[in-house]
Amino acid sequence: MAGLSAYSGKLALVTGAGDGIGEMLAKGFAGAGMRVCVQDIREDAAARVAEEIGEGAFPLAFDVSDRAATEKAAETLVSRGEKLSLLWINAGVGVGSPVIKGRQNAVEWGVNVNLLGVIWTAQLFCPLMEEAGEPRHVGVTASSAALREPEGDFPLYAMTKHATLAAAEALRGELAKDGIGTTILCPGLLNTDIWDAARARPEKYGGVRRMDPAISSQWKEAKHPYLMWPHVERVVGEGGGYLVCATDDGETKEVFERRARTISESIVQI
Repeated sequence: MAGLSAYSGKLALVTGAGDGIGEMLAKGFAGAGMRVCVQDIREDAAARVAEEIGEGAFPLAFDVSDRAATEKAAETLVSRGEKLSLLWINAGVGVGSPVIKGRQNAVEWGVNVNLLGVIWTAQLFCPLMEEAGEPRHVGVTASSAALREPEGDFPLYAMTKHATLAAAEALRGELAKDGIGTTILCPGLLNTDIWDAARARPEKYGGVRRMDPAISSQWKEAKHPYLMWPHVERVVGEGGGYLVCATDDGETKEVFERRARTISESIVQI
């Protein structure tokens, strides 16, 4: 397949597309000729991105951690007669919390969005791909944090992104049976507002909170998500696979390989 030309005119749904990586993906797919459903929990954010894309784009706001809300959103697309050719499960939250001493709301929020949100989105939107015709593709945004030992100030985030990765790998096996390609995207640190993800936290997880902007510097100084687009376009066009986008100065590969060696060396044949 030459790039995304085979998807031209077809519908893509990108979750968490109100900014950051999701916005990059939504605009990239639109630029490749696709119609795009822009999902975000924030109505205004989804509407802004859809408006900036223009013709062929429309917003769809719901909470991916709420299965009933996700089901209702899927029914909305069905009522419109939509057939989904590309689904990118991108919505996620950066939870700066420990695991053992983490507050219940923070733990539930991270797990419900970063793991259950992936499952609910796949369960309720993949059936819309059945009659879309070839090609069909599902992408999942995990994190390079899922490929290294949990560290730093975000152990709960790392834990949930390990779960996201496991869910993506499980989906890959199931979707392959139906001829649906998959891409698992594991980006490194990027210039996004995930550091302030609690600004969109629903009341059931304690409501909206704003983080101290003083913690944002490492994200603000990082590379922009749009640098990933050519690589996303290539991998999806080739039918899918892993895409690990390292954004550091070469540390990522060494860290991943060291962890893989540690696991390999611990294997005992019994």
